[in-house]
Amino acid sequence: MDNTQKRGWVMRFLDIIERVGNKLPHPATIFAVFAALIVVASGIMASMGVTVEDPVKGETVKVFNLLSGEGIKYMFENFVSNFTGFAPLGTVLVTMLGIGIAERSGLISAMLRGLVTSVPDYLVTATLVFAGIMSSMAADAGYVVLVPLGAVLYAGLGRHPLAGLAAAFAGVSAGFSANLSLTALDPLLADLTIEAVKGSSFPEYADEIQYTMNYFFMAASVFILTAIGTWVTNRIVEPRLGDYKGEVTEEVNYLTKQEKKGLILSFVSLLVTLGLLSLLIAFEWSPLRNNEDVLMSPFFFNLVPSIFLAFFIPGFVYGVVTKNIKSDKDVANQLTETMETMASFIVLSFFAAQFVAFFAKTNIGKITAIKGAQFLQSTGMDDFRVVILFMIVAALINLVMGSASAKWAIMAPVFVPIMMHLGYTPEFTTLIYRIADSTTNVISPLMTYFAVVIAFAQKYDKNVGIGTLVSTMLPYSIAFFVIWIIVLIIWVSVGIPIGPDTGINFDPQQWGK
Repeated sequence: MDNTQKRGWVMRFLDIIERVGNKLPHPATIFAVFAALIVVASGIMASMGVTVEDPVKGETVKVFNLLSGEGIKYMFENFVSNFTGFAPLGTVLVTMLGIGIAERSGLISAMLRGLVTSVPDYLVTATLVFAGIMSSMAADAGYVVLVPLGAVLYAGLGRHPLAGLAAAFAGVSAGFSANLSLTALDPLLADLTIEAVKGSSFPEYADEIQYTMNYFFMAASVFILTAIGTWVTNRIVEPRLGDYKGEVTEEVNYLTKQEKKGLILSFVSLLVTLGLLSLLIAFEWSPLRNNEDVLMSPFFFNLVPSIFLAFFIPGFVYGVVTKNIKSDKDVANQLTETMETMASFIVLSFFAAQFVAFFAKTNIGKITAIKGAQFLQSTGMDDFRVVILFMIVAALINLVMGSASAKWAIMAPVFVPIMMHLGYTPEFTTLIYRIADSTTNVISPLMTYFAVVIAFAQKYDKNVGIGTLVSTMLPYSIAFFVIWIIVLIIWVSVGIPIGPDTGINFDPQQWGK
């Protein structure tokens, strides 16, 4: 088969993915439909007398019928509280208020530009990938600042601009879940995991889950992915692209003196903020400290205020220094603009909250988990093969459904309990989902910023399309996925905690008592 035929097959395959994905309803609609299906399914399953024996607690689990009089009463009484009590809603909105100030004051953009433009030429690739990974502190900033900046930097060095664009895009998107800092994604996914655990056979375990549950592994992943992304760029992507023959008119937007001053003062304010926050846990008299077990202190279970302050205060300082914030009205306007961007998330949360609540109330989640675990055990796939299979499924679903939180809201109520019955902690299940979900972002035409990246690339090559970008990014996706799995296997084999006081193995017998 010649190259034209191969390319044609790839393009046809991508066209199918794009058509299927574009025909999917809005995620809010999907959750509304799923919630309605749960209501109907509960009535059907209850009338059929579907039950399952809980192998841990030894009790019979029945389906709660939402179409019964008691079920209809439950839905009406809890319609509002399901939404207002949906844990990720408040967590994300508060976190994004702090991140919003840091982003809209210009701090995030200045940090990324300052980092990438201040390193020697031979470190540009590694710095681009590293900065891309770290940009998930403010998800959108990496796409709109770093990706085009990577292309301009490479062009200025006489290298192919699309290689710089690809390196930045790989870090921003394929390495999305990794970071040296906690991001808005950590509490968001943790809260969805907690909701899933509450609807399982082991609801008490929900109190053990911390927002830092994946921190050790994700922090270590930053350096591993940086190395892999650099190698793929230098050894595969750039040689394949060859020499660039076009003209480059853009110039690198270096930091001004005022921006540098703002960065310095914002960094000082961050240190002061972190110092003051440490007083909440550092000493025996600290109000958020648990002297019996420091890692189980209230501080770690209530990190949202700390994340808010760690972004808000430096962002405010930077804005004041650079004159992007001149009065309290500017702060209020920037906060308002941030919340405007969260409107779709709020709508999505309303329907997701109903689905999650209905799924837990009907016990369909418990029954599915127990029967699913029994099926997997009957096939002999109760070892690490189940982990790999789950990761492949999550990675493939990501090709047609972009939102990480939306997918996890659907998958967590099913897969978290199944994995608990198979002996894996909810924290570990969340971790493997995050890995799988990140790696295929760069080859999914339905990823929110995919079209934007193509537009950036077309500045340098008018013929760049979906097939071109996917073929360029595929080596990153494969390399990240394979290496992440290898690292995960080693991590599990050695028995290193994936987060503070967070393990991998779960004992159903212990928590089923």
